[in-house]
Amino acid sequence: MDLNILWFILITVLFVGFFFLEGFDFGVGILLPFLGKNDTERRVIINTIGPHWDGNEVWLITAGGAMFAAFPNWYATLFSGFFLALFLVLFSLIIRGVAFEFRSSDSSLRWRTTFDWMIFTGSLLSALLWGVAMTNVVKGVPIDAKMQYVGTFFTLLNPYAIIGGLTTLFVFMFHGALFLSLKTTGTLAKRALKAAQSIGIVAIPVVLLLAGLTYFQTDLFSNLGAGITLLGSGITLVVAYVLIRSNKNGWAFILNGLTILLFTVALFWGLFPRVMVSSLNPAWSLSIYNASSSPYTLKIMTIIALTMVPIVLLYQGWSYWVFRHRVTEKDLHY
Repeated sequence: MDLNILWFILITVLFVGFFFLEGFDFGVGILLPFLGKNDTERRVIINTIGPHWDGNEVWLITAGGAMFAAFPNWYATLFSGFFLALFLVLFSLIIRGVAFEFRSSDSSLRWRTTFDWMIFTGSLLSALLWGVAMTNVVKGVPIDAKMQYVGTFFTLLNPYAIIGGLTTLFVFMFHGALFLSLKTTGTLAKRALKAAQSIGIVAIPVVLLLAGLTYFQTDLFSNLGAGITLLGSGITLVVAYVLIRSNKNGWAFILNGLTILLFTVALFWGLFPRVMVSSLNPAWSLSIYNASSSPYTLKIMTIIALTMVPIVLLYQGWSYWVFRHRVTEKDLHY
């Protein structure tokens, strides 16, 4: 395995981690105004992700840094072409972060309600736009021979990408509801489980619709492994829904996490060895070779990554272990 392939795999792993961990963050944020019937319940909901949300975003920062260092042409084309969409993602992450930190600094009902809706808005935009971005990358966007994006923001808002956005939106909401059913107690936990049952009914057909559209709109299914993996994500989602009907929400959370993992792996596997598909000419697509840094740069980065990444993973695993218990009204810090 050469270093170009290794770094493509590492970036895939970083996005899998980001979507799995930040996925339930987004879902919790979207559900916040609806599941929390009073200020105390909303504070309980926020405190389920309070110790983790900023650490979860590190996966995205690391993925962006890895793209910049390992595949600078990919980074340049993606961030220039998707500038407005990614700016909206950044804006949404900022406003939800500000809301988490400042919501409880004032006891005013108007103050707290405003920040609750900021958390909702930031989470909703992020969950939706990441699906739009990822499916556009797989479908293909107008990239010319100079590796430059020549479309507009509205080029990204095609029907296939919008279905992709709705897919991540509902899957993340389902993920968040399951997470809350595991991290809260009493009436709030039951309410979260009931919400998961309702959201799952919508998420399943949306995911299956995306899988069907992917067959016709992209060449992902020309890679048999990627196609089977994408279909597998739909199967695990159905199994997760069946499990919550039997009140096995812990296993349902694991299976939905597997749905996110398989979905993300399928998209990257379908891309490989490309990193962005050109809809103008397949020869103009960016690959792990024409978009990469020098071999020396990749070698140095590999040494650093193999040294530091295990430390980061151990620390984040430790933080989840420390805060593994269900949140009650006695554990309110946010």
